[in-house]
Amino acid sequence: DSIGDPALIVTGTMRITKSPTRLLIAKYSVDFLDKIGYIKNEMNFQTGAGGISLAVTKFMADKMREKNVKAKFINGGITKYAVEMLKEGLTDSLIDVQSFDLEAIESMRSDKNHFECTVDEYANYFSKGCLVDKLDVGFLGATEVDVNFNVNVNTHSDGLLLHGIGGHQDVAAGCDITMITIPAYRNRLPIIMDSVTTVTTPGETVDVIVTEMGIAINPLRTDLIEKAKNIKSIPIMPIHEMKNKIEKITGKMEKPEKKDRIVALIEYRDGTIIDVVREVAL
Repeated sequence: DSIGDPALIVTGTMRITKSPTRLLIAKYSVDFLDKIGYIKNEMNFQTGAGGISLAVTKFMADKMREKNVKAKFINGGITKYAVEMLKEGLTDSLIDVQSFDLEAIESMRSDKNHFECTVDEYANYFSKGCLVDKLDVGFLGATEVDVNFNVNVNTHSDGLLLHGIGGHQDVAAGCDITMITIPAYRNRLPIIMDSVTTVTTPGETVDVIVTEMGIAINPLRTDLIEKAKNIKSIPIMPIHEMKNKIEKITGKMEKPEKKDRIVALIEYRDGTIIDVVREVAL
């Protein structure tokens, strides 16, 4: 007899997306980094465990193989795809704050170059040596983005709560390039709008928005705009232009009606309150 079933630690199966549009988002992300010179020896990056993120990890591995370069470390939630990169020698190490599957757990147990990392070491705002500050690139998701590059991960567009913040703010603030990888619309609802339903991550820490329609670069990142000015293989446009293109397909979205009652506070990584979530009038 034994207690529990390790095979059920992972809920569902994490697979690379088969959606052509989401694969295109991942391809645009990696191609953009390559064109601006960020895929190089001793780079550090973080991806996640969603379908687009897994595709990004695969395409990063393909590009690194092609260019014969090796990362210093891959950080964050670790999946079997990152483990495969370590085994292949595409990265010196994995730094694991969260293991997303059994392959990652086994690797951390058996591979001396797969390190466990505490959340404090990972993203403590008051630490001068946390890992997010050493990242070259962070790939993050969103439920919504607005024209000021603010990002929402806490609520749906209907105003209802989705989940917590996790390390979203930390990665965005710490890494050199924050890339938000998202489909242009979900269920015919546009994901780029004038103002997000809830501000989770402030726009000044977000650098690049990637959808299947192309890429929008934060105007604050004049260095990236300069590096990208001669890229012809990827559609690059101002975020207002991308928003207008999406709305030609979806139409404008109506904002949810809310009551005065506050049901949640959005706390930034330094402890300040940057937004509130109000009860939705259902």
